[in-house]
Formats: sequence, C-alpha cells, structure tokens
Amino acid sequence: MKTIQTASYLFLLSCSFAGLSAQTPAAPVKVASSLQIVSVDGPPAGPVTVYTAPTHFEAPNWTRDGGSLIFDEGGRIMRIAVSGGTPAAIPIGAATRCNGSHGLSPDGTLLAITCGMPNVAGAHVYVVPIGGGEPRVVTENPSSYWHSWSPDGKTILFTRPDPTGGNFFAIAAGGGAETPLSSGTGMNDDPDFAPDGSFIYFNSDRAGGMQIFRMHPDGTGVEQITFDDRPNWTPHPSPDGKWIAFLSYEKGVKGHPVNKNIELRLLSVQDRKVRVVASFLGGSGTMNVPSWSPDSKRLAYVSYAIIP
Repeated sequence: MKTIQTASYLFLLSCSFAGLSAQTPAAPVKVASSLQIVSVDGPPAGPVTVYTAPTHFEAPNWTRDGGSLIFDEGGRIMRIAVSGGTPAAIPIGAATRCNGSHGLSPDGTLLAITCGMPNVAGAHVYVVPIGGGEPRVVTENPSSYWHSWSPDGKTILFTRPDPTGGNFFAIAAGGGAETPLSSGTGMNDDPDFAPDGSFIYFNSDRAGGMQIFRMHPDGTGVEQITFDDRPNWTPHPSPDGKWIAFLSYEKGVKGHPVNKNIELRLLSVQDRKVRVVASFLGGSGTMNVPSWSPDSKRLAYVSYAIIP
C-alpha cells in the first residue's frame, strides 16, 4: 500500500528465463514522471504538462489560491507554479522520507505531511505551516498516513496498513485519541471528506473487488457507489461537490501497483454516471491525495513512463 509510494524505482520481484532461477530479481526499472493538469470542464482536451523529470515523484495537491502545486519527490515536499518552472523544496525542519500522503488545510495555511523523523520509529502525520517550519506531530502511533482534512479544519483522516489490509481513522488536528472509522481484515483506504462534511468517500474490497464507497463521518450509513468490474481507487470529491474523481485499473489487477494502464474517471454525484477524463500509465503515486483545482474545473495528476 503506502510503502511503495516513495520508491524511486519499480522493482520487479522475480523473473524466469533461460539460465536464471525463477527467484532471480530483475534489474530495477527507472521511470520518468510527468506532473499534468487536465480540464474536466467543457469539451475534452489533452493534458497540459507542468513538470517532467527522469525520476519518481507523486501525489499533487493544489494550493487554495490556484497558483501552485505541491508534490513529493525523493522524500522531500516540493512546490511548483501551475505555469511551470523549477520546483523548490518546502523547508520542513528535521522531517525526512516524506511520502505521497500530504495535503493542505481548508484555509490553506497548514500542510499535513507523512514523514519520518530522526530517532522516531515509523511514519507519522505531522503539520507544518504552508511556508515551512518545524513539524508538529499529530499521530502518536507509527504507520499513520494522512488522507484528508475535515471542512472545518478540526479533524484529520489517516490510514494504517496491516498484514491483512488496512483501515482508516479520525483524529483531532491537534492530536489526541484515534477514532477507528473502518474495521475488518480487508482493505479500506483513501478516505476523503465531501466538501460539506456530510460524507467520507473511500475505496474498499469489502464487497469483493475494489470499489468506491461512502459513509457518514461517524462511520455509519456505508453505501457502495461504483459497481463495475474495474478495481477503483482513490476517490476525491470536487470542491463544488458535483464530482468524484477516482482511478480505475484494468480488470484483474490486484492491489494498488505502480506503472499500470489506468483511467482517470469522474462520477457524477447527482446521477452516478461515470466518464473517462484521461488514460495513461500510472497507479500508486498518480493521485493519492486531493488534487482538484479550487474552482473544480481541473485535476492535477502524475503519469509515468518507463525509461529503457
């Protein structure tokens, strides 16, 4: 799940050909990453590329003023203008090994990050000012990965993987006790608040294959909202509440792997109809976190290309 999001390369687990054992690891495959923006408002149009690099980066967030994108690369949190240019690292004190679980508070003044710290075991959720600063820890327990702020900025949703899958929890933005919102031995992942706070959208395999669900913020009233034969991940409601953006793998793909043929799709909250916005090579790292523009007209995402 989240452990593969900060990897710079996709490691093939085994290969089988003449002269080699089936357990012999293949050489690492290097990837190039492209930060792209696609319009969801008006006639279909191709994506606009903001930044490309011959390395792995992931998980764009849009700043509240609509002028910048935030993403992680090489364990650092980066910021780049929507118009392009050279990204710059946000100073985050002693935090290292930051991954694709990060996002801005509703007022845009704070940034939640999931990182390591010297002499602290595992990944925790921290909060820093948007301009940078020393991280303030939110989650006491390790293996905690940020996913969403509540609309009032008082609550944070985060996930915790385990050997049988994973679940998600709520915690006060200032820290404190965790409240479990999902349970069981399956995978419940990628929770994100609706803009009015009425629902939490998430993906789960509780009905068989991976599909999109929603629930009330207290964990009640669970409702499945996608029903196709595609594995569907990372649902993100638009700021105007009209759309749910999510990623769909090809039929039969297991887990949330990198470098697969995927589709970025939109589900209408009003009539539940689904349409494709873009098709590309991606997966984990493409859209792990909320990536809508503030006006709900564009989506940012990362696509990948294998470098021979």
